[in-house]
Amino acid sequence: MVEEHERTLAIYRFEKAKDHLLSARVLLDSGKYADSIGRSYYAVFTAIRALLALLGKDRKRHSGVIALFNECFIKKGLLPVECYKILIAAKDSREAADYADYVSFGSEEAESQFVKAKGLVSKVEEYLEAVEVLKRK
Repeated sequence: MVEEHERTLAIYRFEKAKDHLLSARVLLDSGKYADSIGRSYYAVFTAIRALLALLGKDRKRHSGVIALFNECFIKKGLLPVECYKILIAAKDSREAADYADYVSFGSEEAESQFVKAKGLVSKVEEYLEAVEVLKRK
């Protein structure tokens, strides 16, 4: 059973993930492709942190959060491995967008990252509904 504070934190993080997704769309529509890629990543990252909140788990570093997600949700078959692949690709793209020199992203790459992020956030929403943290639509 999920404790109330864990449930509240999971809902808060999931709402924040949806906000990041909305920001990614606005940035994409504004032609800010690298920034959109960053927000798409944070939508995914925050959504998986919502899942980890249900378990009372978190890590300080992104790599730790990702490893914990893999251990607790992917390896146990609670979510498909495709979710992990989307997360890793989003992380790599975000790091390139933020830190690499002479790297630019076009609308197709940003749109692709957004669509994948939206799909993963939807999978997280389905999971949260299945465990009755969120109400079904």
